[in-house]
Amino acid sequence: MKTESARQLNRSPIHLLHRAYQAVDQVFAAGVKTNGLTARQLAVLMTIEQHEGISQTRLVERTGIDRSTMADVVVRLKRKGLVQRRRTKEDARAYAVRLTDEGRQVLRTAEPLARRVDRRVLDVLPAKRQEEFMAALASIVRALERVDTAPEN
Repeated sequence: MKTESARQLNRSPIHLLHRAYQAVDQVFAAGVKTNGLTARQLAVLMTIEQHEGISQTRLVERTGIDRSTMADVVVRLKRKGLVQRRRTKEDARAYAVRLTDEGRQVLRTAEPLARRVDRRVLDVLPAKRQEEFMAALASIVRALERVDTAPEN
């Protein structure tokens, strides 16, 4: 018999979103076995490809990945030989990030695999609910990104 707290937990969007993320992350790792790439790293590579020479600050803005995590992701991608970064001429404190040839190749390999993973994730829902689900997720992200995250006193 479920306790009240267990029932509450299973109705918590925070808990369920976290569990969904863990499950999707495992599906991604199994489906995209390309250079040990993570979903975040793939998002960064895709964004760099679309905006060659983008600054890390702009990568943060475009992907929603926080600044310190982005710095770590870029360093890891650089160690893998997938990106290069150089100080910008406009601001010596900022880095411009570009894909290497190997980064482009990894992206070409990983993108179709990631689309297949996306399809697998969405296919757990009936076709008519998939668009609604994606719209709901996008709505949650937009609304909560605007929320002041300063701690309450």
